[in-house]
Amino acid sequence: MRRSIRALPGFALAAGALRASGITLSVLALSAALGVGIQPPVKAQQQPQPLDAALTINAVQAALAKGDQAASSGNLTEARKQYDLARDYCRKLLGFYRDLSGSFRGLDARIPREMDQKGREALETLAQANLRLAAVFRRQNQPEVAVPLLVEVVKIMTPATPEGRKAYQSLVEIGFATTPYTAGQVLDAPAGK
Repeated sequence: MRRSIRALPGFALAAGALRASGITLSVLALSAALGVGIQPPVKAQQQPQPLDAALTINAVQAALAKGDQAASSGNLTEARKQYDLARDYCRKLLGFYRDLSGSFRGLDARIPREMDQKGREALETLAQANLRLAAVFRRQNQPEVAVPLLVEVVKIMTPATPEGRKAYQSLVEIGFATTPYTAGQVLDAPAGK
């Protein structure tokens, strides 16, 4: 305690002067008067504040929108930067949602359900970011860089989803795969066989 008073000489001086004059103030009032940043304890019943950082799907969507705008104007370097940023945010969100879901599993089923739902949304958004980034690489004549992104989309979304089918179709177009996927339908055998 003495160290903190010595660390703030104005605080110690003001506190001593007030004690000598018989006036008592709370630590919070005294710190406010001196401009020292001591925060009162947070009440447990306060409403949660919305996040205004990269820790939301909205921030990921904003990065994707900026990337789309840059790509449509031909600024592929900026588009790549924004899509990479969106992918980075998605990966962080996925990890946080997974950790929270695991921490509450068996304790309160509502929280893992919510985190799992948010995780699915982040996974879908990651797939969209991968598809857009792969399209940028294809426009820059770098299909070899697009391949891992497209394979990741097929892996995380499965070929049964629109994103997965689109990614696999891009792999066929690039020449990485040759067998077309027809969404579970068997192609007709050629006549005469």
